Amino acid sequence: MRAIGLLVCLLSVTTCDENSPVGPTVQLNERFTLAPGQTAFVDEAGLRVQFVHVTGDSRCPADAVCIQGGDAIVRVRVVDDASASAFHELHTGDSSRASVIAAGARITLIDLQPFPFSSRTTAPGDYRATLMVTTP
Repeated sequence: MRAIGLLVCLLSVTTCDENSPVGPTVQLNERFTLAPGQTAFVDEAGLRVQFVHVTGDSRCPADAVCIQGGDAIVRVRVVDDASASAFHELHTGDSSRASVIAAGARITLIDLQPFPFSSRTTAPGDYRATLMVTTP
């Protein structure tokens, strides 16, 4: 019986780990960074935000000179308390499209790393999106 209790405690601790594929639990107005596939639970808003993937990255490489800055598009999935789910695209190159109101909250893309370089391609799993959830 004692071993079962220990196992339950260990499982509960590892599921709340900030490095878990499920992701961290964050508060409103707190920046958080996710890898593709990771989900953060926004405690006060009662919703989950998942960084699905980058659908396109045409940002100007850091080691190049470009006429335009370009844009990267981050696809996120938002799930509320009622398990309603919606996908949204957030943009790096247009501040008016860097955020969306969903499930009663504003989800904003703050940053996308790594920044592109002309000499190398970025693997889809290497991206990290920094997001923040606020009240609308």
